[in-house]
Amino acid sequence: MTTKVFRGRLWVPVGVLTSLAYLVHQRRVVLAEQRRTHGQHPVDRSLLELKMVQVVFRHGARSPLKSLPQKEQQVEWNPRLLEVPPQTQFDYIVTDLTGGPKPHSPLESQYRKTVLKGGMFAGQLTNVGMWQMFALGERLRKNYVEDVTFLSPTFNPQEVFVRSTNIYRNLESTRCLLAGFFRHPKEGPIIIHTDEASSEVLYPNFQNCCSLRERIRGRKQAASLQPGISEDLKKVKEGLGMASSEEVDFILLFDNMAAEQVHGLLSCPTLKRFTQMIEQRAVDTVLYMHSEDRENLQMMVGPFLHLLQSNLLSAVDPTFPAGKTRKLYLYSAHDVTLMPLLMALGIFDHKWPPFAVDLTLELYQHQESKEWFVQLYYHGEEQVPRGCPDRLCPLDQFLNTMSVYALNPEKYHMLCSRAQETGL
Repeated sequence: MTTKVFRGRLWVPVGVLTSLAYLVHQRRVVLAEQRRTHGQHPVDRSLLELKMVQVVFRHGARSPLKSLPQKEQQVEWNPRLLEVPPQTQFDYIVTDLTGGPKPHSPLESQYRKTVLKGGMFAGQLTNVGMWQMFALGERLRKNYVEDVTFLSPTFNPQEVFVRSTNIYRNLESTRCLLAGFFRHPKEGPIIIHTDEASSEVLYPNFQNCCSLRERIRGRKQAASLQPGISEDLKKVKEGLGMASSEEVDFILLFDNMAAEQVHGLLSCPTLKRFTQMIEQRAVDTVLYMHSEDRENLQMMVGPFLHLLQSNLLSAVDPTFPAGKTRKLYLYSAHDVTLMPLLMALGIFDHKWPPFAVDLTLELYQHQESKEWFVQLYYHGEEQVPRGCPDRLCPLDQFLNTMSVYALNPEKYHMLCSRAQETGL
């Protein structure tokens, strides 16, 4: 199969990139294990005290964002999938970041204009997704309430800060997670904070970042024409009985396939036969669109990394007012948030982030040396971030990794406005 180099990335047969990424990641884990075994000064974990946790999670299973073009390839999305399990009920209200009224959500309005076969809207959280989020909440409860007495068993706004993108599936996913985590609020509804779409940082903001929008313009269509990707797309289209002129790419195929499979609604044997190929080529398409260079990652998740970084720095700053920090920060985000975050941290495994997956950052302090450490988990598994010697990473080294991509608001707006200034 023909290969081609694009900005240092080699487009090769499906499976090779995943294998290489996995081998590199596993090598880092093995080396960390060797350092742990043979190191001169291992950290006594019994002397570590958990100080803060930040959890970034993808929403639960949902309906597709857009249907496949041929009606015979579409499944029926029955509104019965929207029935709310009683266990996941949890009262909440939505405000902006300052406590004001809930902002308008143009993305949600757009989703509701797309009615799928069967009657559901595009991108709606289903009861399958609700149960996924409830299960994630239960796991977090076990980790931070039951196994370790870190948080109160009932929701305490002085301990927990909750933020979500202003999209209904994310707000409802957060509700279900909180129901599994805290069972019932202590006093009245809890507050989920959200931001205006124009300034949202919990996903790559193409509306707000001109330079990012300009960089990816046309790349999605061009990605489908790349050697390797184009041949595989032709195979899938033929299997689905689609004409070569049909406007379908691997992201659309994967979105429908993933949504159908998690609900047991597979529409076509072809999607099942090419499951691995479709997922990997969807990832390759995203990587082609956004590239893995520093500026693109900065524009995609730089402000969010800055937010996570600021929370860490506030927690370790003895002069920072204690009442303004939280023990737990919950961020309800998306697959397009997690992929660049994982890339920036050097732990992306070239697999599409599944529904209800979480990226968790734990901050510890050693009770004798007073040193600070970060422990990183993805999907419940320990990770070794880039630039870290071990799974338990000294805070300064972890901050160095984050600082490569983190952007404060001023630098973010400067980088995002570059397209207009240069006339791109």
